[in-house]
Amino acid sequence: MIALDTNVLMRFLVDDDKAQSARAARFVARAIAGEEPLFISDVVMCETVWVLVAAYHVPRAEVVETLGRLLMAAHLRFDDVDRLSRALEAYIAGKGDFADYVIREKARAAGCDRIATFDRVLLKETAFIAP
Repeated sequence: MIALDTNVLMRFLVDDDKAQSARAARFVARAIAGEEPLFISDVVMCETVWVLVAAYHVPRAEVVETLGRLLMAAHLRFDDVDRLSRALEAYIAGKGDFADYVIREKARAAGCDRIATFDRVLLKETAFIAP
């Protein structure tokens, strides 16, 4: 199994650099053809959302759709698909960043029931508290 860095995943998703995008697409195609799964970490997922929103101004709904497709792709592996799916559902419904919801899900998996934050938007949501 090979892990993808954010820049490779971005080149695969966003055709903004013809040469690198083509290399990324060929790389993914070779992995699929060779039945070698590709790993995408939680950090890469968070960075990908951040880049799509901040740099490419992709609407939240389109980001959600893209992440949903990634999570369902048979040739991709993740730290925990269920945890990322829950974070994605919270991202759809909430006002926080995707990373905030990944943090909440990882904290819950670690046995935490609350997350201390200064983010006022998150303080209105379940499990986030003021320090």
